[in-house]
Amino acid sequence: MKDIRFLLKPKYTESRALIIGINKYITANPLTYAVNDATKIGELLISNFNFQKENVQYLLDERATKQNIIKSFLRFTDDDIGLDERIFVFYAGHGHTRSGFRGEVGYLVPHDADMTDFSTFIRWDDLTRNSELIKAKHVLFIMDACYGGLAINRNLQPGSVRFLKDMMLRYSRQVLTAGKADEVVADAGGPIPEHSVFTGHLINALKGNASNDQGVLTANSVMSYVYSNVATDKNSNQTPHYGYFDGDGDFIFSAPILEKLAEDEQKDIDSYIIIPETEELSLQESLNNKISKIKDLLSDSTSAIKLHDYIIYEIRQFLSESNVDSFAVQGVGFSPEEFLSRIERYEGFSINLAALTACIAYWALPEHKQLLQKMLARSTDQLDSQSGLIIWIHLRWYPIILQMYCSGIAAVEGHRYDSLANIFYTTIPSSDYQDKNNYLVEAIAKAISGLKRDKIFKIIPGHENHHTPMSEYIYKLLQPTLDDILFVGKSYEKSFDEFEVLLALVIADFRKQSGNHFWGPIGRFGWKHQNYDRDPLSRIIEIANAEKENWKPLKAGLFGGDYERFSNVAQEFKNIISKLDWW
Repeated sequence: MKDIRFLLKPKYTESRALIIGINKYITANPLTYAVNDATKIGELLISNFNFQKENVQYLLDERATKQNIIKSFLRFTDDDIGLDERIFVFYAGHGHTRSGFRGEVGYLVPHDADMTDFSTFIRWDDLTRNSELIKAKHVLFIMDACYGGLAINRNLQPGSVRFLKDMMLRYSRQVLTAGKADEVVADAGGPIPEHSVFTGHLINALKGNASNDQGVLTANSVMSYVYSNVATDKNSNQTPHYGYFDGDGDFIFSAPILEKLAEDEQKDIDSYIIIPETEELSLQESLNNKISKIKDLLSDSTSAIKLHDYIIYEIRQFLSESNVDSFAVQGVGFSPEEFLSRIERYEGFSINLAALTACIAYWALPEHKQLLQKMLARSTDQLDSQSGLIIWIHLRWYPIILQMYCSGIAAVEGHRYDSLANIFYTTIPSSDYQDKNNYLVEAIAKAISGLKRDKIFKIIPGHENHHTPMSEYIYKLLQPTLDDILFVGKSYEKSFDEFEVLLALVIADFRKQSGNHFWGPIGRFGWKHQNYDRDPLSRIIEIANAEKENWKPLKAGLFGGDYERFSNVAQEFKNIISKLDWW
């Protein structure tokens, strides 16, 4: 196919649709709600997505003959169809599959089909091949029918990041079907009365359930939403099938932000969109199995690429589940119930990635430094500054805080201060185009500061009266996971406290070097200062004073490898701790 990207514009000049719904068949069994489904989808295109009424063609019941369907579809190959158009094809009716020497062949069953004569059916791949003749950049097929032989080239991985305008400039041919060859479509019993299960969830998706917080609705988000909801619907025995059979753009239903992005034509300002997760029906790989696989890959020097790809898959899953569409920062007021719900959901999908990061921090070879930092940096990709309720913005960093704690404690436990330095000094993307490096530890400091300032963790039952509720909560939360991975036993508390001390001092060092207000987050080690003979902070200072430049954290690069620099920061921090009244 000729590359047409440089001819395309980040908008649609026209929108066209072919809507087919068949209840009545000459020889096939009748359906109940296919016409309802088709009619409603057409209405939504007109009312919600700027399809002009004259550009939406309906073929219902007797009009949905094989000749009319093919003729109407091939109308889109005419010369008056422009490059910057989108075409939507919806079919609600029977599907049929026949096995051939090269696999299954899928068919659509028109109104006038003779069920004993396959020549009266419409082969699905006739439509896909003929779509090559259509100039319109985006074509989306949504078929409320089950059949086989659907050739899908690829899907976008969950958590993939794409530029919105760029997706508008890329050719695509996408398809979503209600089910596969051996499944029966549920013609009723869906979430909306008088609609099939599949189209009921499709209607909900188009009404906004699949939109992100900026109102962007794409074919990928619709397909992911419909897949997850149909596959898990109690009245459904079908699993939708979806993806690309050509191209890599995306059919855009709605994108209000595009107009704003196009205001200044002298600047290429774009917006990220995140490919959402789907709730796969297959059993999730257990954490123990993942840990075992990571250990095997780490121990084999020839498995670097496999390890990289395995980790990337986990990060994509994490990004998909943590995206702002699932944790809106706008339009959702604060309440203790909402806070506790978010904490629980964040932890539900964060612990796995945190545990894998801990494994790499503990067992990493020098060549794994880049992968460790990539895990941490890519995990922050969706955390650009944005407007919204400030507490929700700060809380979006909570999964990254867990990841840093888990990997940092593992590094301390294994005396892998090289890994700890890699964690703290991971550079993360800047959204403000500044030349200075942004280090993960600095970003974490801002998030922790915000969460501590709001005293949000005191809401958690049992932590209302704790001096350092966030530290205490994370301390208990991560212990089972780290003990299962590393068998830390009773050394866990020591490693946890040492990590928090080094985290606080490194943050304080950053702030001192940059001339900012001297500060570092005080964890549970703080209240131990006046009540322990050898509290964590004092113990670390004693060891550093004894070993000076040979102290392992300095040799690994913390505090610039400068003992005097560490000593000044540590003493100043200790003076602050000494003045705090914990009682």
